[in-house]
Amino acid sequence: MGGPVLVGLDGTGNSVPAVRWGAEEAAVRNLPLHLLHSWVSPPWPASSDGEAADRRRYGSDILDRAEAMVEELHPGIPVKAEQVAEEAADALAERSGECTLLVLGSRGHDSIAGFLLGSVSLRVLGRAKCPVVTVREEESSVGPGPEIVVGVQEPGAEGDTVLAYAFATAAAHRTGLRAVHAWRSATVLGADAARPLDEVEYAAGERELLSTRLAPWREEFPGVGVIEQVARGRAVPVLLSACARAGLLVIGRRTQRTPLPLGPAVLAVLHHSRCPVAIVPRG
Repeated sequence: MGGPVLVGLDGTGNSVPAVRWGAEEAAVRNLPLHLLHSWVSPPWPASSDGEAADRRRYGSDILDRAEAMVEELHPGIPVKAEQVAEEAADALAERSGECTLLVLGSRGHDSIAGFLLGSVSLRVLGRAKCPVVTVREEESSVGPGPEIVVGVQEPGAEGDTVLAYAFATAAAHRTGLRAVHAWRSATVLGADAARPLDEVEYAAGERELLSTRLAPWREEFPGVGVIEQVARGRAVPVLLSACARAGLLVIGRRTQRTPLPLGPAVLAVLHHSRCPVAIVPRG
C-alpha cells in the first residue's frame, strides 16, 4: 500500500467536494485517507472571539463531519483525522512528501482574488511534493468521469511524472485519456533569412513526436484507451478547450521555478478550468 490520500479541510463549502474526491481516490487506489485541519488558520467560527478552545472544537466538528461522510461513501477505508497547530499551508506541504496525492478545495469561479491571491491552495501548490488536485466548491462529481485530459508539452524525463500520474489515474478509474499537445508556428534559418516551416509538415512531425512520447506508456497501461490530439495554438487555450467535457485536467509544474513557484500558464488553467485540475511537480 502506498502513501495516503491527503485532504485539507477548512470547514467552508469547498471542503465537501474535496472530501468526496479524496475518499473516491483512496477507495479506487486502495489507499488510506488522511484528513487534516489547522485550527490556527482561518476561517474561524464567528463565536470564537479568538479563543483557542473554540477553534479546536470547531476543527473537531469539521473532522467528525468529514469522517462521517467518508464512512457513508466508502465504508471500511482507513481514515486518519488530524488537527494541527500549524499554518495549514505549512502542514499540508510538509506532509505531502509522504502522500500519493493531495486534494484541496477551492472557491468558485467568481472569487478571483480569493483563489489566485494568497490562498492556502495557491501556497501549497507551489511547495507540494506530490500531485495536487484542486476541486471547486461547485463540483458535484467524485471522480474524473469518462475522460482525463493530460497536457504533453515537454519531451524527456521531466514530463514522465505527469504522464505517469495521468495514466495511473486513468487505469485506476477505468476511464479514457486524451493526450493533448499544442504547437505554434515555427521557422527555420535558410541561406538568406528565416522562413516559415510548412505547417502541414510541421503538424505531422508534432503528431509523430507525441505518438513516440506516449508509446511506452501505452505499453505499460494497455487497458487505458488513449486519444492523441495535436492542435496549433497556445497551450492554455488548447487545453481548456480540450477539457471542456472532461472530468480531470492533468498538467505539470516546474519545481525549481523562482521567485514565483507557479507560472502564468498554471495560474490561468487553475482559474479558468471548469473541471478539477491535477498539478504534478516535475524537475
